[in-house]
Amino acid sequence: MNIKLIAIGKTDKKSLQSLIDDYTKRLSFYIKFELEIIPDIKNVKNLSEAQQKDKEGELILSKLSATDQLVLLDENGAIFSSIEFSDYLQKKMNAGIKTVVFAIGGPYGFSEEIYKKAHGKISLSAMTFSHQMVRLFVIEQLYRGFTILKNEPYHHQ
Repeated sequence: MNIKLIAIGKTDKKSLQSLIDDYTKRLSFYIKFELEIIPDIKNVKNLSEAQQKDKEGELILSKLSATDQLVLLDENGAIFSSIEFSDYLQKKMNAGIKTVVFAIGGPYGFSEEIYKKAHGKISLSAMTFSHQMVRLFVIEQLYRGFTILKNEPYHHQ
């Protein structure tokens, strides 16, 4: 199985990008992982929230193949403990899914078209985080999930 994380907009904090790079490298020892950044949409001042979500949604959809399974990082999604998330990953692998794509939406979330295409939603917390921090949290939880599956000492319970 491959995992792809799609996010809107670049990470402009060097310290945060350094941590993202570190966990991306760690994760690559367990699974093929790709982080794809979609550039911020230009001239958003002239767009309504719905129009901005639609444009971002089109860009996200353009990055998917027909066999990809899309999972949204969404505040209304399922909440997992780290162990439950590792079980979730194992089930995806057991199901023979070629690529799971996790998507982080823009500042207003996802378009209706994206919600229709999604195979599920996951929430990292009831709290709201910056989009840049969510990238790090997702990649770290993916890494943690695989260390749990391999019975490695990273996760303590």
